[in-house]
Amino acid sequence: MLTFGPVRNAWDRVAAYAAHDDPMVAACNLIALVVASNQPFYPLYVYWLVSDHVWPTLFTFLSTPFFLAVPAVARRYPMAGRALLPVAGMANTTLSAKVFGQASGVEIFLIPCALIAATFFRASERLAAFILIGAALLVYLGLAGAYGASVHAYTASEYQAFFRLNAMSAGTLTVFVGLVASGLISQLKTRT
Repeated sequence: MLTFGPVRNAWDRVAAYAAHDDPMVAACNLIALVVASNQPFYPLYVYWLVSDHVWPTLFTFLSTPFFLAVPAVARRYPMAGRALLPVAGMANTTLSAKVFGQASGVEIFLIPCALIAATFFRASERLAAFILIGAALLVYLGLAGAYGASVHAYTASEYQAFFRLNAMSAGTLTVFVGLVASGLISQLKTRT
């Protein structure tokens, strides 16, 4: 008989790592770990949908430790941990725009970054939320056309496929953030 004990133990450890008494922190921890767990698949998506030139996607792994660190930081500094999530996302987006080029549409990931900043900070933390939202806008507007040449020039049709891939990925992430936020709202309503 097959046992899934090791898988269950690993899952339990991940769940314990993401857990936090503050539901907003736990939500950000979950989002961060989902993003980190999806990063290894990005080169495959690029290979299947865009081009066999996937070596530039390896740069995206530079942000993985930061996404994985969100729960650890949040355990000690809850607001800093929540802020690390959109900051890591903006840094990854900026690096990816440089590596792939703006035509890849990767800057669309700034939308879920801004949504996280707008959603997972309390009214008393609005200044932090506005700073993060402003940073996302500043990255988008301030770096437009300033990235220089990408590390690999894709063809026009590959860039169209890249744009579709990034639009779908960022859209899916935005929907996931919305679902996590709606679950958080329901959870907070049942507590009161």
